[in-house]
Amino acid sequence: MKNPWTKKNPFMSMWLRGANAVAGSARGHASAAAKRQASTAVKQGNKQIADFWTAAFTPPKPARKKRR
Repeated sequence: MKNPWTKKNPFMSMWLRGANAVAGSARGHASAAAKRQASTAVKQGNKQIADFWTAAFTPPKPARKKRR
């Protein structure tokens, strides 16, 4: 006699398939957001470095004269 507890449950299979699809979609959205944030942080860091070094090698602007 076969054990009824080891028999496949089609409803459980459908539910797990749907839950796995939702989890995969959420994981994809989360990883895409993390990549966007990392890319933005790297771009801002590079811009700050470039601004620092360009400011270091350019002479300061002359002070404006006050008008009377």
